[in-house]
Amino acid sequence: MRNRYLDLLRFLAIVRVVVYHVTGLASLTLVFPAMSVMFALAGSLMAASLDRSGVPAVGRRLRRLLPSLWVVAAVFVPAMLLTGLVFTPRVVLWLFPVADPPANYWGGLALSPIWYLRDYLWFVLVSPVALWLFRRAPLPTLAAPYLLLIAIEADLFTTTSAVLQHFGLYFGAWLLGFAHHDGLLRRLAGRVLVPAALLLAGVGAGWILTHPGPRGYDLNDIPLGNALWSAAFILVVIGRAPATAAWVDRNLIVSRLVTIVNRRALTVYLWHMPFVVALTPLVGLVGWSSRDPWGLAIRVVLVFLLVGVVTLLVGWVEDVAARRRPELVPGRRPARPVPATPVVPAPRTPGADTVEIRAR
Repeated sequence: MRNRYLDLLRFLAIVRVVVYHVTGLASLTLVFPAMSVMFALAGSLMAASLDRSGVPAVGRRLRRLLPSLWVVAAVFVPAMLLTGLVFTPRVVLWLFPVADPPANYWGGLALSPIWYLRDYLWFVLVSPVALWLFRRAPLPTLAAPYLLLIAIEADLFTTTSAVLQHFGLYFGAWLLGFAHHDGLLRRLAGRVLVPAALLLAGVGAGWILTHPGPRGYDLNDIPLGNALWSAAFILVVIGRAPATAAWVDRNLIVSRLVTIVNRRALTVYLWHMPFVVALTPLVGLVGWSSRDPWGLAIRVVLVFLLVGVVTLLVGWVEDVAARRRPELVPGRRPARPVPATPVVPAPRTPGADTVEIRAR
């Protein structure tokens, strides 16, 4: 049975990502470090899949991940080839992005969120070994990504690999997802969890304040601060996640939105940025500044509307990938079964056969 609280977190994370990409508000990354939360939730699901199916869970997870990307590639790769992208063998990375697939200028902007799928793919591939190590040595395994990131930030280890850098940045969140699935975070006493979260948040905040990036205190520009702050956030919001959250479904509109976004998370994530890029020039055409509140609000609404349209058109691919019955709008309540018409026996007449008639 799905934990609706975790569904709610994923819903909030997706919405936050879209709003951030439209508005560019750095404060949103601090208030809700959405990418780390999404990796933690994915790590928890991956651990559950490995427990159910073993190593074949890797193939099943990739089967659910890649078809939505292939739909995007089928639309945008030909368009980029027609507008300047040089065809090379690296184009096949759009089928299996173990590295950043090639793109031209506008494609690089519109399809920039592909890095999430690249990291997700690698994390899935290493998960069988990582889960094995985590269950035998949880603390050293959990510390390893953060130590890697510290080594990179301190120039003790030099690498140009974006994948390796993101192992340091986000794989710790994935491993915290393992800890959530195994119940380690839930069993962690408050006298341990709270000081640990406060320490991580304090050190992370100190690093953020003393190492601002080109956009100020945007966590996306401050990897070590991002990792530490996000770890503290995950310890609190996922470490103390309730086993059930029936209250999420008390409001039918909220419940339906949470269900739709969870069932269409990849579609929303992959398609929102092209609309953000396409709508940005309109700001100047209608006379709004890039920070005009009304202009930003209208852009947010338009992006969500356009994402809603494309989700109706191609979101069903996620159902097919998950081997569910395809739906245009997921989460519809099943129709109530029509009660059978009761059969009432007719009164017995001496010497006559028994006759049954249906009540009307």
